[in-house]
Amino acid sequence: MIRLAPLLLLALPIGASAAESVCFGTPSKGRLEGGVQIVESGSNFSPYSSLGVSLGRTYVHSKVARVVSEAYTAVGQSLPNTVFVYGESGWASGGRIKPHRTHQNGLAVDFMVPVRNSEGRSVPLPTGVTNKFGYSIEFDGAAGYNDLTIDFEAIAEHLYAVHTAAQKNGVGVARVIFEPAFIPKLYNTKRGAFVKQSVKFMQGQAWVRHDEHYHIDFSLPCKPAQG
Repeated sequence: MIRLAPLLLLALPIGASAAESVCFGTPSKGRLEGGVQIVESGSNFSPYSSLGVSLGRTYVHSKVARVVSEAYTAVGQSLPNTVFVYGESGWASGGRIKPHRTHQNGLAVDFMVPVRNSEGRSVPLPTGVTNKFGYSIEFDGAAGYNDLTIDFEAIAEHLYAVHTAAQKNGVGVARVIFEPAFIPKLYNTKRGAFVKQSVKFMQGQAWVRHDEHYHIDFSLPCKPAQG
């Protein structure tokens, strides 16, 4: 189920289906009409923060919401014992969502890295107030944090599922922002050939280190920002 932005829900006549969202401008200067909220949780995924969800920080373009949902369904089948956590995306109406510099037109989603504990079991990345809901976690050069290790196989499989769902829904995947030092580890996974050939990673280091999450910019035709 996709949650509609409150104003859009009230505006819909009984029995009518929701129209697709409309994006304006660019990720760094834009807005969104008819944004929908990423489905809050499922059997294999959960949000970075229930507070963030309730505050409305997980809205996206309706097509992006479908891609996220369908990708989680797919990895639920290919990796049934792996759990995932998604991060922030944006406001229902888009615009600046601090501290992010982008995320403004409903086409960006943060995904927290899947991790395994010292016993090799997939567990959710710990997110809470003390670590800025996961965003202040720092992994070392070996991709470790306390007793946790990044599950690169799971990231690669999720990227494959996202690309597949995006293609099905007529959505592009413009780029992925992830810690450059960790990208070669994705190339050594079962989906490594796909990742190397099909995933466009941001070149160079982002303004903040993206080691505890990978940011995906989706691509759809958007109207001019002043529209």
